[in-house]
Amino acid sequence: MNMQQTYGLAHNLARKPMNGHGVDLHPPPTRIIGDVSRILSFVREHMALAAVENMKGLGLERDGRLVAGVIYEGFNGRNVWMHVAAVPGQRWMNRQYLHYCFEYPFDELKVDRVSGYVNASNADAIRFDEHLGFQREAVLSGAAPDGGDVILYVMRRNDCRYLRS
Repeated sequence: MNMQQTYGLAHNLARKPMNGHGVDLHPPPTRIIGDVSRILSFVREHMALAAVENMKGLGLERDGRLVAGVIYEGFNGRNVWMHVAAVPGQRWMNRQYLHYCFEYPFDELKVDRVSGYVNASNADAIRFDEHLGFQREAVLSGAAPDGGDVILYVMRRNDCRYLRS
């Protein structure tokens, strides 16, 4: 399975109603897209990210609107950098989308690790990365645009709980 076959076409995601409190929730249908230019534009609305050669992306679309996007860049055979952005307040994160987001680097690219970086002043992004299972690997003192630190995170294949066996 390659990026073109798997992610070039939209994938519909089945969602079960979450009605634990008697509330019947039927979110609009979602699908995964692989239009890198559209995903990069979306991600850039939420963070500064320069376009580089050979970027790939996975977007989560709801009612024709992107609600989340992942950009991959800097693949070197062992590592790839992952950048995630989402519309605040949207309930976008689901296991199936996360499966696709980690299947691409680990199963298709065959990397040992996925890396990301977060400005130390961005508490929400730190909480998000750590919730996903990323581990702090290093701190770049004074490297953030605000003069603060940048935290480097890593997810290793063996630690990734979103992959199917």
